[in-house]
Amino acid sequence: MKKPNIIFILIDDMGWKDLSCCGSTFYETPHIDQLAAQGMRFTDAYASCPVCSPTRASVMTGKYPATVGITDWINWGGSLHPARGRLIDVPYLKDLPTSEHTVAGTLKEAGYATWHVGKWHLGGEGHMPQDHGFDVNIGGCQTGSPGHGGYFSPWSIPVLENADVPEGTYLTDYLTDQAIEQIRNKGEAPFFLNLWYYSVHTPIQAKPEKIKKYEAKTRAMGLDTQKTFEEGEFYPCEHKKDKRILRRLIQSDPVYAAMIESLDENIGRLMSALEETGEMEKTLIIFTSDNGGLATSEGSPTCNAPLAEGKGWMYEGGTREPLFVKWPGVVEPGAVCHTPVTTPDFYPTMLEAAGADGNPDHQVDGVSIMPLLKGVGALKREAIFWHYPHYGNQGGTPGASVRKGDYKLINFFEDDRLELYNLREDPGEARNLTEACPDLARELKELLSAWQKKVEAKIPQPNPDWENR
Repeated sequence: MKKPNIIFILIDDMGWKDLSCCGSTFYETPHIDQLAAQGMRFTDAYASCPVCSPTRASVMTGKYPATVGITDWINWGGSLHPARGRLIDVPYLKDLPTSEHTVAGTLKEAGYATWHVGKWHLGGEGHMPQDHGFDVNIGGCQTGSPGHGGYFSPWSIPVLENADVPEGTYLTDYLTDQAIEQIRNKGEAPFFLNLWYYSVHTPIQAKPEKIKKYEAKTRAMGLDTQKTFEEGEFYPCEHKKDKRILRRLIQSDPVYAAMIESLDENIGRLMSALEETGEMEKTLIIFTSDNGGLATSEGSPTCNAPLAEGKGWMYEGGTREPLFVKWPGVVEPGAVCHTPVTTPDFYPTMLEAAGADGNPDHQVDGVSIMPLLKGVGALKREAIFWHYPHYGNQGGTPGASVRKGDYKLINFFEDDRLELYNLREDPGEARNLTEACPDLARELKELLSAWQKKVEAKIPQPNPDWENR
């Protein structure tokens, strides 16, 4: 079989329910819905971390964040002190090591043209996309968001500050333009397009005409008369200790909805370009997100209900993601898969699709999901894991978790608390089963502890200054 082109689309901060095909009744995403309908939709797909950089490292390496050593978002400015709550955050890498054998480098060795377009957030000078196997880098650098310049040019993203574009160009449009240009000018080799949008990360900004559309829709649906937010507990971290968590209860933010629509239109443009160039039937497309929707902080622009919480939290709202895989002639259109999959799985999956031999010294944590895509079998693994030994900037506390079958156990590090949920019956994680199922809780805790020991996961220690703050 001829090597397929591979397009990996990673959205920033898109929640599990931020698409109409995933249950949103406020956001409009007809083009992404069509993409989902043309491939396999995964109901239980996960990011390997509730924040962005660790998940991105997992895509690149096929490893869990704890294995790579990047367990929190890479704080370029270095403004946050590590002792941020009842515990002290553990140290972590601030760049993806060039010693890692990335999916881009491996595909390049297999004869692929490799292009990165969009956000990177895995390191600066010496650790940029071009240092990790990409022939082309458009927009990728150390920064994790459009920053103070926002989504309308001129941008404050270092590698795009001098982009030759009309003032006021929308960043999502520009990145899609660049991706399409690469496709239109491809050579004979198959290509790997790593399209990592900055959307829908803060700042929440959109085109005025689209905002007006959703302001009217808010009124038409009566959302403007419903309770929008619920003020919660104080943040558990030092730098926000005097502020309360603000939870969004419904999807109703017109600006966020407008951002989603612009993103959807650009996915439609990308699909049209593939059709026009005759590349669609030759291309494997993967669409997913790096962490849950932003629901409890920084304006709380979206809501992940019925899932609990969102970005920065160990609950399902922080890690469960939309995932669609389209591969004409291989993946049956309209297929739905309920098997849990996680970010490290993409690396071995893309290599298998390309017929590429990975470096034998590069051990991955993920497994290829090709049996699921082809409908020929199940995955051979016992469980999937998370380890987030940090305070989420959105209110979450340090913890680790494991999912085995329908059950998920979370171990919160501050008080060593265990929470056990049957996700098939209780996806909102409302009923803690630790007392009802003590043997299962003990079994999963032992499984989690053994994995943590295996990957040498760092555990946060008590903060001696907390009680005297």
